[in-house]
Parts: sequence; structure tokens; C-alpha cells
Amino acid sequence: MNSKTKVRVAAIGAGGMANMMHYPSLTSMPDVEFVGLCDMVEDKLKATAEKFGIPKTFSDYRKMLDETEPDAVYILMPPHHLFDLAADCLNRKHHVFIEKPPGLTTYQTTSLARLAEKNDCLTMAGFQRRYCPVIVESKRRAEERGPIIQCLSRFVKSAGVAPYYNGAIDILTCDAIHAVDLLRELGGEVKHISSTVSKFYAEIDNAFNSLVEFENGGVGMLLTNWVTGRRTFAAEIHSKNFSAFAEPDDKAIFYKDGDVNGEELLATDAAGSTEEYVKLGFFGESRHFMDCIKNGEQPKTNFADAVKTMELVDRIYRSAM
Repeated sequence: MNSKTKVRVAAIGAGGMANMMHYPSLTSMPDVEFVGLCDMVEDKLKATAEKFGIPKTFSDYRKMLDETEPDAVYILMPPHHLFDLAADCLNRKHHVFIEKPPGLTTYQTTSLARLAEKNDCLTMAGFQRRYCPVIVESKRRAEERGPIIQCLSRFVKSAGVAPYYNGAIDILTCDAIHAVDLLRELGGEVKHISSTVSKFYAEIDNAFNSLVEFENGGVGMLLTNWVTGRRTFAAEIHSKNFSAFAEPDDKAIFYKDGDVNGEELLATDAAGSTEEYVKLGFFGESRHFMDCIKNGEQPKTNFADAVKTMELVDRIYRSAM
């Protein structure tokens, strides 16, 4: 694709995250043309299309793809509704973005990765935490000092005692996977892992904690728990005489060479924006996807890479003490 050409995007889904995060990101990009939107709930479809100036609406995604001929399709649906739509779009040779998780199982994700390779499609799974500006900057500064030798990926919430989607998918695969994926982003691939999987005040697993050794010799920790006092996503990153403590919603604090005062970087300053969709990485992931489409390059968080994150989820369960 010519770098000056607009990327034609069609989307399936008019839900909350689409309206709050994904579509504001896409419509803020001058090199993106939003050509169609599909949803089966007419009121949501109409309101979302009007809000973002999307010219054509559909209740049948196949008709949308036939009529609009997009370069890329965003599929923003609950995880147990994703697979058939994503597979069909790949077989139609569209580039595809799907929200996390990239499948109910590793097998589903692997199947999508194979279809993408077979049809020469560019793909992206919505692990937007990798693209949070404050985390990107924290990782960059750490690696200026040398390899990351220790890191922690923490995702905790409150009152998580109910099954997701009436039990269609577990908490770790559906949601805490954000922290699992970020652990891979910070430390690399995992050599050894030991985990605990717990049921706190619930009939379902809702806390997942792991100690890992990465293939490069570094050490990582995963800390997730859905029945804590508040919702927090954070990363802790250490390299040679350097430490970063980063919360994408708020700020990062950097320490180096024994300094006790530290340097503060507000999330809004790292993002260059006060918009939540920029601070939290949604703009960054879509910008990366659009650039990759224009340059014909596979995105960083493509389906084949997502398989590795899903495999690490499997290993957390298998290594539980």
C-alpha cells in the first residue's frame, strides 16, 4: 500500500469499548477512512455511526465487506463470538484486528494465526498495554541501561467473584491476560515458571500469581487478583542501576544510581494528551496497526505472537502448585 493512501477500515461491533477507545482512536487519524459499521442492535449501530461520522451501516457484516471492500476489519465482540467472524474475514483476505483475548483457547488462536499466514493477512490482537505511552517510555529508559533483569506485571481489581460471560471464558484468559502479555513484552520468552491459582471468596479462579525465569536469565513476577481494594494496572521494571514504577492511568517514577528522589513522568505528558484512549494505549496500538498495513509489515502483537501469550496462560495453569 502506498504510504500516502488512506487505510479503509470497516468495523463489527458498537459496544462500550468500541465507542470509548477504539473508534475515537481511528477517527482521529487523518490517514484512516472509516467505510462501514456493523451491529445487530439498531439503536447502538445508529448512535455509534452518527457519533463518529461513519457513512454506511449494516446488520450483516458479510454485506458490509462486500459493499465497502475495506483494507482492514476491526472485530470488537465478546470473546466467544469472535472466532467465526475473524476466520471468515481472514479467508476473505482482509487484515484483521480483534480485541483480547485472541481466542477462547490456544488452539483457536493458533488456527487464526495459520489462516492469516495462509491468506497473507496482517493481524493484530488488542494487547494495548504494550502501547501505553508511560510503559513504552519506562521500558525504553530501562533498556538504555542494559537488559531488563527483573520486572513485575500487576493487574488487580475489586469484587471479581462472578464468571465472565456466564462462564464462557475464565478470568485469566479473558482479562488478566493483559498482565501476562505485558510480562512477555518486558522480559521476553519464559524458560521456567511456578504459579499459584486461587479462588478467593468465589467458586471460580480469580487470582493468578507466578514467578518466572526468562530465557535471557532475567526474572519476572505476575501478580493478579480480582478481589482487592481497587483496580490498578502497573509495571515495575529494573535494569542496571535503574528502576521504573509505572501506572498507565497515572504516572511513572524513575530512579537511577541510588537516587532516592526520582523523576516523575505523568501519563498525560508521556501520551501528549489527556484523552484516556491515548493514555491507555488504544491509539498507539491502532496507529501501529495502520502503519504496518501501509508498510506491508506484520504488527508486533500479531496472531502468531498472541499464540505465545496464550501458551503462557496455559503454562500458568499447568505450573500451579
